[in-house]
Amino acid sequence: MPEYIILTNLTDEGRKTLKENPKRIFEVNKELEAMGVKVKQQFAVLGPYDFVNIIEAPDNETVVKMSVELGSRGSLHLLSLPAIPVENLLKTLK
Repeated sequence: MPEYIILTNLTDEGRKTLKENPKRIFEVNKELEAMGVKVKQQFAVLGPYDFVNIIEAPDNETVVKMSVELGSRGSLHLLSLPAIPVENLLKTLK
């Protein structure tokens, strides 16, 4: 299944929600599963982004649906990057 890197920035509203209900992160992960998105790994990071997530989704359209749904809530901004395993890249280059 295709993998994607999702870089996330919280808005002021998102930071407030996280502070008041830290377990909301896991609730959102369950919502994503219902959309066909599997969260493989999540990292809170320092720097220009607040979170880095590695997800699996069947296709780009599913990731777009996820991005629109989450983004419409006003609590975060997403940058979605399709990820190509290095092994696949090397096969393509041969």
